[in-house]
Amino acid sequence: MRLAAGYPVAGGEAAVEFCEAVADYRDAVEEVYFAAPGAASGRAPAGDDPEIWDNLAALRRLGARLDLLFNANCYGAGAASRELADGLCRTVDAVGARCGVDAVTTTSPFVAETLRGNYPDLELRASVNMRVGTVRGMEMLAELFDGFYAQRDFNRDLGRLAELREWTRARGKKLCLLANSGCLAFCSGQSFHDNLVAHEAELGEGARPAREVLTCRRFLEREDNWPAILAATWVRPEDLVGYEGLTDLVKLATRMHRNPRLVIAAYARGRHRGNLLDLLEPGHGERLRGAWIDAAAFPDDWFEVTTSCDRRCEACEYCRGVLERTLVAALVPPAR
Repeated sequence: MRLAAGYPVAGGEAAVEFCEAVADYRDAVEEVYFAAPGAASGRAPAGDDPEIWDNLAALRRLGARLDLLFNANCYGAGAASRELADGLCRTVDAVGARCGVDAVTTTSPFVAETLRGNYPDLELRASVNMRVGTVRGMEMLAELFDGFYAQRDFNRDLGRLAELREWTRARGKKLCLLANSGCLAFCSGQSFHDNLVAHEAELGEGARPAREVLTCRRFLEREDNWPAILAATWVRPEDLVGYEGLTDLVKLATRMHRNPRLVIAAYARGRHRGNLLDLLEPGHGERLRGAWIDAAAFPDDWFEVTTSCDRRCEACEYCRGVLERTLVAALVPPAR
């Protein structure tokens, strides 16, 4: 299974450790994805990392392809402007000169159309944040994109993925997955969250909310809702083998992860022992008030059951039972 890993937004020592991990697992890591420093994207803007271009160029010399992100969920009032189009081209030219660009992933059809017209040989992919999860959805974007990240909510629907894979294969396009997202399945707050992230660089302290506004965090404040973490969108490293033939590339969320080596190693090896939440981004560990989920305690039928269920979580107790089996008690008892 070919992997794509994200260059850390923090730069510095985190970037050094990331590059070392990619080199160590080069047989598995096919791509490195990144956003230009300061640019809006699907995560917090990358800081001023003076080593980013040398690091990325070195990884490309090792054989890793480079995927430049224009995947913010919002580009403001200029989202379809000549100014944005010109800025996109300047960025692609500058990044190409510094380290090379093999692909671009974006949430914006306007960005895709602009780059298609100016860089016809550049591989363009629809971001997972576009939530493209149907053949009809891909048909609407077929002229713009060479590949699609499948809507993460369908990561455990192998029948749906097979339909998407059949369509992409017949048209010479790629189908990719995001494996370790901690996002809750079908989260009704995702659009709000993604828009908030797109404007994160603009938020001063006075603009930050006084209370929690993110849907996932508010929802997981109640212990009764913790099974939703197991019913989410992630795929265990041990289960990647079940996706052979269904995807061309598996993306790992590591740009803001505290330990990207741990994630890369787990998915490259196909196994993880310890806290399952340590693989996810976001991991939601703070919501569990010190408790953690033992990755080694999952039942043998986990993959079979979770890839064949009807997603009617309100009528199913399977994930709740698995959580009771895998949850290791907090050092401090949670508040009741």
